Amino acid sequence: MTTVVKPSPRERLLKAAATLTYRDGVGIGVEALCKAAGVSKRSMYQLFESKDELLAASLTERAAAYVAALLPAADDGRSPRERVLYVFAQVESQSAEPEFRGCPYLAVQIELKDQDHPASQVAHRIKADLTAFFHAEAEQGGASDPGLLARQLSLVFDGASARAGIGADSMAGLIAPTVTALLDAAGMR
Repeated sequence: MTTVVKPSPRERLLKAAATLTYRDGVGIGVEALCKAAGVSKRSMYQLFESKDELLAASLTERAAAYVAALLPAADDGRSPRERVLYVFAQVESQSAEPEFRGCPYLAVQIELKDQDHPASQVAHRIKADLTAFFHAEAEQGGASDPGLLARQLSLVFDGASARAGIGADSMAGLIAPTVTALLDAAGMR
């Protein structure tokens, strides 16, 4: 006989925060979060100092899965150029999903505006890690200016993610040629 383990109140709150803030934005109320998690407000405040702390913990909790879905494995045998293109192929693929709302970390930064907000700090770190990935690959691939290329790729990533997230544009057939042009211009192999 197997025993089904029910997620803890903390796990349910983290999942509700991830789901609702991605779908509806960070302005979602504490009541809605608690209702979706099946947890009382009292319990929420025993587990998290504030809604802000819950949001930051939720972003931290899902960072590993986000990165794993986006970046190639460290030892995948691809060239640096192919590794960068892989990231953008993932964005294109994810953007075709009906529930896609763009990069959750970019959305949090845009919505919050406050750089000192705990969730904004988590989002900033995740976005900086992506730029660092681009920089490392650009260096490995012999780009003429790895720092500039990394920033350009981050700009394309955020712009593509945002435009697809609001339904303004389809990424199919658009993102790969754009990134390829940047890689070519930087002399990246």
